[in-house]
Amino acid sequence: MKIAMQRMTVFSLYTFVVTCTFILISATAYANTPHDEQFIQWISDFSKEAAQKGVSQSTYRKAFKNITAPDQKVLKKASYQPEFTQTIWDYLDPRVNEGIVMTGRKMAEKHNATLSSIEKELGVSRNVILAIWSMETAYGAILQHKNRFYPVPHALATLAYADKKRSKFGKTQLLAALQILEAGDISHTEMLGSWAGAMGHTQFIPTSYLAYGLDWDNNGQRDIWSSIPDALATAANLLKQNGWRTGNTWGYEIITPNNGSKYEDQTKTLTQWAKLGFSRPGGKTFPRPNERAE
Repeated sequence: MKIAMQRMTVFSLYTFVVTCTFILISATAYANTPHDEQFIQWISDFSKEAAQKGVSQSTYRKAFKNITAPDQKVLKKASYQPEFTQTIWDYLDPRVNEGIVMTGRKMAEKHNATLSSIEKELGVSRNVILAIWSMETAYGAILQHKNRFYPVPHALATLAYADKKRSKFGKTQLLAALQILEAGDISHTEMLGSWAGAMGHTQFIPTSYLAYGLDWDNNGQRDIWSSIPDALATAANLLKQNGWRTGNTWGYEIITPNNGSKYEDQTKTLTQWAKLGFSRPGGKTFPRPNERAE
């Protein structure tokens, strides 16, 4: 029989998008907006750290205009992440299905030139890039619904100020987000993301954007929000710069021997696994027998 995987939680390479509704604040409504004086003071004090990173007062003021209290919806989302609470099957079922695969094939054809150039120059498989794009924003479809996202500076300031577990993360990402705004890559009104600050087609957190962002369409600006070539190449660049091995696979479908379960969580070379009776369907061999796997 084919190997039966235990149900398990999965850790996403990126943070998936979340749902929230923005409220346009009129002058009257703003007067009734909750005020957290300590949070307001925290934002004021944090401007000194931002200034040390080259963020101007003008950029800083625009980023925090009309923000007077932590976003409670961000804190609620931070306490619940499906990647850590759902089984792998429940997590994947709505995200990997026949309809998604059909859309992926259409996107592969539509963006063939971009994917081909990325494969050639960065060495990352188009199938992996398309899978990331699918998992993160359904090939960009979710980005059309801006009410599902949060203003990134507000979300990250909330984590930095009110979430003890993510305070350091929030501060680091907030500084990076402000640097992105200072560079003019995106306006403060368009800098929307998940509750954890993940942005664009492939949901990059600000520090990763600064480290790996590419201008693949050669228009002089890195843009993972509206440029599909930039977003996909940026995702591939992150993988390449973090040890991506061109031509290798993440795993193999196998047929297990009757006693196969006793080897769970053990790491061996593929040759050693084969000697223990583990084989591939259809009599296929392992192309790189000295590689280690579990």
